[in-house]
Amino acid sequence: MAEHDVDGVEKLLEASDSHDIHSLLTSPLRDYLVRNSGDQVKTDALKGKTVGLYFAASWRGPCHRFTQKLVDVYNNISAKVGFEIAFVSADRDDESFSKFFSKMPWVAVPLSDSDMRDKLRDLFSVRELPHLVLLDEYGKVLTSDGVQIIEDHGVEGYPFTPQHIEELKEQDEVARRGQSLTSILESQLRNFVISNDGKEVPVTELEGKTIGLHFSLSSFSESVAFTEKLVKVYNELKEKGESFEIVTIPLDIDEESFKKGLEKAPWFSLPFRDNKCEKLTRHFKFSTYPTLVILGPDGKTLHLNAADAVKEHGSLAYPFNPVKFSELEEIEKAKRENQTLESILVSGEQDFVIAKDGIKVPVSDLVGKNILLYFSAHWCPPCRVFTPKLIEIYHNTKAKYGDFELIFISYDHNQTSFDDYFNEMPWLALPFGDIRKASLSNLFKIRSIPKLVAITTAGKTVSTEAEDLLMLHGADTYPFTEQHIREIEVEHEEMAKNWPQKVKHAVHKKHELVLTRYRIYLCNKCAKDGKVWAFRCEECNFDLHPECALEEDQGSKEEGVENGENSHGLVCDGGVCLKA
Repeated sequence: MAEHDVDGVEKLLEASDSHDIHSLLTSPLRDYLVRNSGDQVKTDALKGKTVGLYFAASWRGPCHRFTQKLVDVYNNISAKVGFEIAFVSADRDDESFSKFFSKMPWVAVPLSDSDMRDKLRDLFSVRELPHLVLLDEYGKVLTSDGVQIIEDHGVEGYPFTPQHIEELKEQDEVARRGQSLTSILESQLRNFVISNDGKEVPVTELEGKTIGLHFSLSSFSESVAFTEKLVKVYNELKEKGESFEIVTIPLDIDEESFKKGLEKAPWFSLPFRDNKCEKLTRHFKFSTYPTLVILGPDGKTLHLNAADAVKEHGSLAYPFNPVKFSELEEIEKAKRENQTLESILVSGEQDFVIAKDGIKVPVSDLVGKNILLYFSAHWCPPCRVFTPKLIEIYHNTKAKYGDFELIFISYDHNQTSFDDYFNEMPWLALPFGDIRKASLSNLFKIRSIPKLVAITTAGKTVSTEAEDLLMLHGADTYPFTEQHIREIEVEHEEMAKNWPQKVKHAVHKKHELVLTRYRIYLCNKCAKDGKVWAFRCEECNFDLHPECALEEDQGSKEEGVENGENSHGLVCDGGVCLKA
């Protein structure tokens, strides 16, 4: 076939949503696809079949995860009906391609045919990997959103027609409105859960009980730690004869991790890589580990995540209903009202923190000071960036105020990492592996690091997100109280009161710049960090300090405006623009 003939086919394909499989997947020098064994398969063998064009690459983590799921679907469907997948790799070397392709039971466009692979990516507008285009037996595009369909419906998505997918969505919506234990845990192909010894137990045997759905990843330390706590709570409730069960929703990638997790749990589980697992993550808007969804005896949702209640209150949180959570809230409210520095930092004989030289500092010595608790770790890149800035703020604050101290609570994995990191810090710390770390993490609901919690001289919590305040206001944040922060906010509002809402500037002539509250940014004119206020073009992601934006005559200096001060009386210090 001449080159202009190939171009002609491409133009025809671009103008239509139907494709001739032979023309689509062959080139002038090749009329075959390959298997991972090296065998060649004529492209004509795909005619009359539903075909998936699978765009993926070995260097993309999400591709590995999705490939495993797609293999399960393929193996279930291809043996029964006419279904084939053609892999279109984005790898650039034979070793990477071959290693990744070895996990796939379908055919592929040879890696050597880079022109064809590039043309297919362009033709189907592939912008993100993995990407799955599904064609029917006539070559008509059923969907370019095959990844989401497989994620949502798995085997049940076949034959992938828009009508069938719409029916499945309607069924899901009906199931959502009429949620029951069976609609949550059963699928068209399965009406059972499995016990930790692998036995199949009908879902109907769990009906009428309060059920905890434990979204678990056996290889993730936070999930493992919560599972250990949950086992204790589960056993306590079973000993009391409570009508309570737990079903693990496994999100493990490899089967070995799943099996190890299953053996340690005295309850039930969905099978490994069951299609329901992904559906339930979307149904319950799963977003974090640990998550424990509670279903009432009627199968309706009582609570979307009772993990914090379990960690804080254990079996006392049962039966996890609104009445119980109201009681728990009253308990927590009383704790907050009676909170002191000693009540949160003293546990039995653990009544001290340590200085860098290893000397024990009694918690009683810190009473009456403003305290920052710094949750951080050596392995955490954002922490490593934030810590030097915090050190500077710490020194500035200590120089101005005497009643201030900071305590490091480590999330490091070993003593060496803790020691290396703590040696960089000028403040105090809990010893590595201290039992108080877990209780403090639960109390302040630490979900990410770095995190700063501010405690007043009276021992009360005033902020669990003080890191944001310190980045904005530095040492001026002290003493961290809500009233003081409000005073700072009033100053900032007053500062901008006489500024224009919009300006034009020579360095960004395309659009007007709008006065915007903005946390932290880089000024596109002076290349210094900015905070609080910016003149911003949202469309172009372009920012100027107010001092830079309000220069008269789009950047020309007026008479009398010297030393970085403009006619609005502003001086840019590389941060918040200050009144001169």
